[in-house]
Amino acid sequence: MKVAVLSGKGGTGKTLVAVNLAAAAKHSTYVDCDVEEPNGHLFFRPEQVEEESVTVAIPAVDHALCTGCRSCVQFCQFNALAYTGQRLIIFDDICHSCGGCVLVCPQEALTERDKSIGKVQKGVSEGVGCLTGILNIGEASGVPIIQELLSGLEEASSPVFIDCPPGSACTVMESIKEADYCILVVEPTLFGVHNLQMVLELVQLFQKPFGVVINKCLPGENPAEAFCLERGLGILAQIPFSKDLGQINSQGRIAVREEPVYKALFQGLWDAVCQEVRRESKTVAHSKR
Repeated sequence: MKVAVLSGKGGTGKTLVAVNLAAAAKHSTYVDCDVEEPNGHLFFRPEQVEEESVTVAIPAVDHALCTGCRSCVQFCQFNALAYTGQRLIIFDDICHSCGGCVLVCPQEALTERDKSIGKVQKGVSEGVGCLTGILNIGEASGVPIIQELLSGLEEASSPVFIDCPPGSACTVMESIKEADYCILVVEPTLFGVHNLQMVLELVQLFQKPFGVVINKCLPGENPAEAFCLERGLGILAQIPFSKDLGQINSQGRIAVREEPVYKALFQGLWDAVCQEVRRESKTVAHSKR
């Protein structure tokens, strides 16, 4: 089972939920797809870390063969090539690695070279497999790194927890594409409701079953809870605003491994997710009869 944890913006507690769920499930895999600012490894401190580079194919030109016909320039819809001053120029940063320019070149002046855009790290922390994607500074897209992170997890026998990037951009879409269930983490404010609507539209577009976790809850008015109740959205858990939990988290410690009260809280959340997934599976099976 693959569970994706999303939020409409950074700082809502997405990594808090993903890390502690992975720790509560014990034998599991944690995947940090927030490749621009990964921080799950700071909590797990994995051991036996292995690292591999992630590359994309970028065109390279042999100027001796290029006749300036501009077939490649006309083909590229991303304006990653230009012909000026009797010379073909390639803009690596906006190339989408489709390989089309190589195919259409009548002189075979274009070939492909590998360009490193980041890396993937794999390690283990007390039975939890930890996968981290790191995008090189200045690179335009982390999608290839996310694809590498999630490859090979299709047949995983233990639960997989995907810590998505914040927001609803293409990197988030890639992170949830193969997820079986989504958890939407939201703050109990009007601004939090706005961000919840953003990721809510996304998971509904992808037709993913989902539930909501409200973080940093205080007594009194809770616009996020009211929003969920009005629209019939399932609330999986409400995490209280707690100085103790804030200190544990800010110090890079895992609450489930530190305090019984948080172990019970996140174990209860994991049980609720499992129950929702089983219910969804029965509903899908019944609809196919």
